[in-house]
Amino acid sequence: MSNHEHLVVLVRKIMNAEGTEQELDDMLTEVQEALPYAEVSNLIFWDERELTAEQIVEEALQARPIQLPPQS
Repeated sequence: MSNHEHLVVLVRKIMNAEGTEQELDDMLTEVQEALPYAEVSNLIFWDERELTAEQIVEEALQARPIQLPPQS
């Protein structure tokens, strides 16, 4: 199983509440650490578009941090 597939499985389990509260917290932490999107939990729990687990992982992988200009 690739890392991408593993993340999709974790997001699906989180969305379906498959596990104890501690297991779900651990899965969410793993997903947050693996994906560059700072608000991945918002995509899982609050996004109104009803994204699939695959779509959530894809969108989070495509996120790019804001580049601030250097301060002089």
